[in-house]
Amino acid sequence: MSEIDYLNECTSRDVITMLVEQRQMSIADAMDLWYNSRTFDNLMNPQTGLYFQSPVYIYDTLEQELKTKKIETEKRIN
Repeated sequence: MSEIDYLNECTSRDVITMLVEQRQMSIADAMDLWYNSRTFDNLMNPQTGLYFQSPVYIYDTLEQELKTKKIETEKRIN
């Protein structure tokens, strides 16, 4: 396992934990949300450099993604 892979695993663990605690999600739902997010895809792409950021920063990025998706979904419904 490379250093970047290790950092990504640790960050994923922390972000999933934050989803469970902050959003009162089940672990399975939190994992599903995380691993299917654009933020996770960006984390896995070493060219983005996102792996250098803290788990809190990455969680905030995920929250922004979720808000944006909600807004996009609401616009399509209206």
